[in-house]
Amino acid sequence: MAFKLIDLPYAKDALDPVISSDTINYHYGKHHQAYVDKTNKAIEGTAHAGKSMIEVISAARGSDDGLFNNSAQSWNHGFYWLSLSPQQTDPSEKLAGMINDSFGSMDGLKDKLKEHGAGHFASGWVWLAEENGKLTIKETHDGDTLADHEGVNPLLTIDVWEHAYYLDHQNKRPEYLDEVTDSKLNFSFASDNLARGTTWDYPA
Repeated sequence: MAFKLIDLPYAKDALDPVISSDTINYHYGKHHQAYVDKTNKAIEGTAHAGKSMIEVISAARGSDDGLFNNSAQSWNHGFYWLSLSPQQTDPSEKLAGMINDSFGSMDGLKDKLKEHGAGHFASGWVWLAEENGKLTIKETHDGDTLADHEGVNPLLTIDVWEHAYYLDHQNKRPEYLDEVTDSKLNFSFASDNLARGTTWDYPA
């Protein structure tokens, strides 16, 4: 079964003006679609057909750069769209407690996400993740992902590739990070990922 572009959980203009419908049309409708299409083409008729996206990523890591990049980017983007919300949602009681333990407060977490995002050199991703029962902020470069990292459960991510923000914020990555982090993060999704205790997988 081929992978499909996941459905957005909101209208294409729902994140405007922080992330405009023009950006969604290109980023989701063209970039993400292309990653999914290339993943499907690469696995068609191979032993990878029928595997989960995470299984494909794991099998391709270190052995097939093209398949790894496209499958990892397919997964990352699906996770990113779900990490966003038109209005920021609240964390569960458990997640809120872990945020306070690790970062002092929600504002402390947001400051760290912005700091990591602004300081990340070139393209990549900034993640809130659970590891060994604690919250941590991680970064991956280019198309790399946390999806297949054993012992790490990604809770939400922010895309810091230029195409994620350039139409709306030009080269002002900190402005994009401020606005996304302050008002568009989906802590309900993060809470669900924490409660499940296993890494979210891209829907087949």
